[in-house]
Amino acid sequence: MSATERLGRRARALRGLHTVIAAAELASLVHVWACALSGRRDRALPVSITALSLEGVGLLIGRGDCPLAPLQRQVGDPVPLFELALPPRAAKAAVPVLAAVAVGGMVTLALRSTGVRSVLNLRGGADRTRSALAAHAARARED
Repeated sequence: MSATERLGRRARALRGLHTVIAAAELASLVHVWACALSGRRDRALPVSITALSLEGVGLLIGRGDCPLAPLQRQVGDPVPLFELALPPRAAKAAVPVLAAVAVGGMVTLALRSTGVRSVLNLRGGADRTRSALAAHAARARED
């Protein structure tokens, strides 16, 4: 019988949910950096930034530990999620390293944004803003 099979149903379900959340957050991290490096903005970018920001809030509440860890222990799963794939020391370091990488991606996005474009601006938004500013300037010249 494997260690996973010895876990109760609730612990297995929570581990599965935790794994899905972690995968989504890693995908969000990759997406933020892809947008930051390419200068591309799309509809998924605000979702990615929100997911990473919510995780950051959770880490602050958990004082640097995953907010699901106490619940995980409560349902009988004593092994932290990252320790399933990494040695304990690397697993403990993964959280602050990934948090720093996430903040770095968001800062890079902010620095690459220019003019009236915001970090969460969707593709085409800057063109609409320029058009609105041009129309406003034309009306001002008419007056």
